[in-house]
Parts: sequence; structure tokens; C-alpha cells
Amino acid sequence: MTDLTTTELPLKSAAGTLRLGFVGVGWIGRNRMDAIAASGLGEVAAISDASPDAMDKAMESAPAAHRCASFDELLELDLDGVVIATPSALHAEQAIAALQSGKAVFCQKPLARNAAETKLVIDAARSADRLLGVDLSYRYTDGLRQVRELVRNRALGTIYAVEAVFHNAYGPDKSWFYDARLAGGGCLLDLGIHLVDAVLWSLDFPKVESATGTLLSQGQPLKPWSSGVEDYAAGLLRLESGVSVQLACSWKLAAGCDARIEIAFYGTAGGVSFRNVNGSFYDFVAEHFLPDRTRRLLAEPPDAWGGRAAVDWARRLSLSARFEPDVQALVSVAKTLDQLYGRTS
Repeated sequence: MTDLTTTELPLKSAAGTLRLGFVGVGWIGRNRMDAIAASGLGEVAAISDASPDAMDKAMESAPAAHRCASFDELLELDLDGVVIATPSALHAEQAIAALQSGKAVFCQKPLARNAAETKLVIDAARSADRLLGVDLSYRYTDGLRQVRELVRNRALGTIYAVEAVFHNAYGPDKSWFYDARLAGGGCLLDLGIHLVDAVLWSLDFPKVESATGTLLSQGQPLKPWSSGVEDYAAGLLRLESGVSVQLACSWKLAAGCDARIEIAFYGTAGGVSFRNVNGSFYDFVAEHFLPDRTRRLLAEPPDAWGGRAAVDWARRLSLSARFEPDVQALVSVAKTLDQLYGRTS
């Protein structure tokens, strides 16, 4: 984050809290809303959701919030920022509208369905000079942060290989996830985005020289013209440094547990792994693999990481509402996903 200068005054006084609007308050949206409220950094000033049931549940947590019948109504309010957790097809359009209305934005991943949309959102944030954050929540786990520190400090020597998997025994419970026009993609965009982001983020976003992907739906190759989405994806990335990255992700895979999640880096002087425990979606360990075939524990449960990305965005917003250029790296993630999908930029 850029240091404040004398002309970059804090958005709120030390005694004040941010006035925030929340659009899309299903499970994820409500979880992020509650996390920010519990931090004391933000007031839940407004809520909007197309589902009356979701609205009712959210209002139980924030009874004083303004209940908005539409996103446009929410944007008309005096708000410092907007938290977006709606279907993926709406992310780019809603984020741009909020930014152009002078509000900072925190958006669920993916920020957009492809690299072109992603760039439009980031350009809007830069033009409006407003803070933009995306909920890439695994960056905020203790384990992945420890992994990144070892990778960046060259504790593993020269990194030459990365293996990353995210297999989910369940599929999404919302129909829009299975419509390519609305979701932008299937398990690769839903789960693989975490893998691609974690790898590139840990390696300080090197250039991706090539990316090839294989997409399957119910065990068969996904047709390019299909309106459906993939439920299994495998990919191979080649980075400018020569690092080879293999990744795979899926919905409804018979993996013998609820989920299998792991990101491992291998170098000339050792390896390091971030992986889930006993099929959990929430509990992770990180381990350093030493050349003598021993391992060193870096992080283990418990680690309440779920709302940290949202709270960190609110903390940064409380200091300054101005655009932070680091978000530009998300275009690299989106372009890599486009390549894995076989899309031309």
C-alpha cells in the first residue's frame, strides 16, 4: 500500500467507522459482512439481494441497515465502499458502477469472467482513484503466507516445479454456476483461480510464457461451443523463469474426502507444501521439506482466515480510499485462465 502524504488524508477519523453497502448476502457475502462488522472497521449501512430469504437473514445480523430493493438504490446512498458477492456475470458491471459512483469496492472472486472484463474494472478503479480489493482468501492463510516467504527468500534454492490441486467432492448449489454465459467458466474459474493466483503471487507474478488446458464435463471433452461448463480441468504453465506448473481442479470428484487441496513448490534445495487436513475446506498445514528427507512444520490449525481479506480491505480503506496499483496483477491471473480455456485475448 502506498504511504499517505499530506494530501492523502484518511477517509475516516480515528473515532469513525466506514459506511459500507453489501450486495449479495448469501453464505459468502454474509460471512464477509459479519467479519467486517466484527472488526469494528465498518458499519453495515445498506444491504441488497435478489433473494428475500438472504435479505432477511442478513438483516438479522444488521437490523439498522437500509434494506435496498436494487443495486442502483444502494449506489444512491452515502457510502464509503461496496462489498459485492453476487453471481460472477454481475461482478464487472457492478464493480464498475460502484467505482464510477465514487465508492471503493471489495468483490468476490472472480473479479470478472475474463481478462478483458478484469482490465475494464481495474481501469475504472484507477480512473476513479478508488480502492479495489478481490476476495482471494487463501493469500490470507497463515500457511500460504509462510510458503510464500520461503519461496521468495530462496530458501528452496532455484524453484523448478510447482504442483497444485483443488478437488471438491461437491458442485455449486446455484444453477448459474453451470451456465457458461453467467459464470464465465466452471471449476477452473471457480477453484482454479485460487491455484493460479497462489502460484503467481508466491513467485512475485512472473511472466507466463505458455499455458495449455484440458477441460472435461462428466468425463468427456467440453465442446468449445457448449453452453455448459467443465467439472474437471488440468493445466500446464511454463513461466519465464523456466518453472513448470501442473494444476488440476474439479467439482464432484470421487477423491475419498470432501476436498483435496494442495499447492507445493519444489526447488534445488528443498520443497514446501500448503495442504488441507482430513479433507477439510478450512484447516490447512504448511510444511518445509528439507534435502535430508525430513520435514519442518510451518503452520497448522486453528487459523480463522475466512474473513481476513475483507477485513484487510476495510482496514486499508479506513486509511485511504485511493487506488492501489498492486491490483493490476489480477490481469495476469485472468490472462492465464483465458489461456487455459483456449481463449484469445
